[in-house]
Amino acid sequence: MDAFVVAALSSKAPSAAAVSVHDRYNSPLTSRYASAEMAHNFSDANKFSTWRKLWLTLAAAEQKLGLTDITNEALKEMAVHLFDIDYEMAAAEEKRRRHDVMAHVHTFGVAAPKAAGIIHLGATSCYVTDNSELIMMRDALDIIIPKLASCIDKLSNFAKTYKDLPTLGFTHLQPAQLTTVGKRATLWIQELLMDLRNISRARADLRFRGVKGTTGTQASFLTLFDGDHDKVEQLDDLVTHMQGFPAAYPVTGQTYTRKVDLDVLSTLASFGATAHKMCSDIRILASLKEIEEPFEKDQIGSSAMAYKRNPMRCERVCSLARHLMTLVGNVQQTAAVQWLERTLDDSANRRVSIPEAFLTADIVLSLIQNIVDGMVVYPKVIERRIAQELPFMATENFIMFMVQKAGGDRQRCHEEIRLLSHQAGRVVKDEGGENDLIERIKKCDYFAPMVPHMKELLDSKTFVGRAPQQVENFLNNEVEPALAPYRDILNSGVKQESINV
Repeated sequence: MDAFVVAALSSKAPSAAAVSVHDRYNSPLTSRYASAEMAHNFSDANKFSTWRKLWLTLAAAEQKLGLTDITNEALKEMAVHLFDIDYEMAAAEEKRRRHDVMAHVHTFGVAAPKAAGIIHLGATSCYVTDNSELIMMRDALDIIIPKLASCIDKLSNFAKTYKDLPTLGFTHLQPAQLTTVGKRATLWIQELLMDLRNISRARADLRFRGVKGTTGTQASFLTLFDGDHDKVEQLDDLVTHMQGFPAAYPVTGQTYTRKVDLDVLSTLASFGATAHKMCSDIRILASLKEIEEPFEKDQIGSSAMAYKRNPMRCERVCSLARHLMTLVGNVQQTAAVQWLERTLDDSANRRVSIPEAFLTADIVLSLIQNIVDGMVVYPKVIERRIAQELPFMATENFIMFMVQKAGGDRQRCHEEIRLLSHQAGRVVKDEGGENDLIERIKKCDYFAPMVPHMKELLDSKTFVGRAPQQVENFLNNEVEPALAPYRDILNSGVKQESINV
């Protein structure tokens, strides 16, 4: 091997590269996949400006309830410095004090010196950390829910379009009785409706931590208001409503109960299971060439095999859905091991698990929106596969016809069918030929009375039962009422994220 190749392979990047964003690990959830709005929701800029808004909220509420040390000038200074955060100063303070909240209290105080003495008055760190996390979870749910409704709406249109198209059903991943393409889609929709119900319920149940003090007793605020219990309760209510929550949790320790995180992330993990099942189904159907996800004009399916059209969107959904499903284990364990009023072993874990759960769910929803919006069906391929299997499925109909219409003996008819079916089966399995059962039946003298009626007996639409009617009933009675609260949003259009490969 040439020396320059060996030297190049053992070389290191120039030191200047250390300042590049490409020199540090970046989570692909944000750098590659996430929507801008969800990535911003869990960004430092949003987090720390929300802390400042919470400090302004607390100070304004305390002033309104009679704390005269809080001046209008102090509030005005706070109000104009909600977003101009000096991150270098905050980082230096945190390195010195080993406390992120106090570092930002100091940094905010430098920006708003007239308020420096009253920022965080009566509060503990969880006033800003917990309440900001509840705000971010609330806002993240408000991003997710319309996208989920949009997925259901798009998939419902697909189900309606293909409600009458027969397709081979599979049980045990083996050919089974026919269904329709639209009916199969309703199985996915039904699970998505469960997710919409669960996630919407979690959103409706979400409350604010409010102002509770260091161990949840509100002792510091009772001191601030000279023992006036009514004013402490008013403060809690006022701060809660100023932040857009209808109510606060009535009791807390230092933190709101981590059962809340478990409640919310359980719904996201459950959605992950739905997404994985649905996209696994589409991947199987793509391998049969019956259905495909969208494939762009210049898209490359494989770097080696130029002809391939890989279901990469569905594969990515399955990959990310597995990650989403595992994250609930973190919040289960965190909720279980919080000792007494609080332990800090929740903090580092939650900084990862909660944002990642929402970012992942958001990405999966964006992918599903894209998949469903451009899903392609190949009726001729489906028809050919039905033709390969339908003769065997039709044998019971043949027996019924011969007995009821031709006066035949049921047992003899069964035996004739059995023999011909086994002969046709050997052609398919041993010789690799086509299923010729129908031709064998037509040539058999016993079945001569049935031959003129073979076309109607083999009409695939007569094998799908009530599938088309089930689709109509399901869409009208289940889907439409569930989507009614979101119809205005859906009609105006839910943003479709561009998909990065």
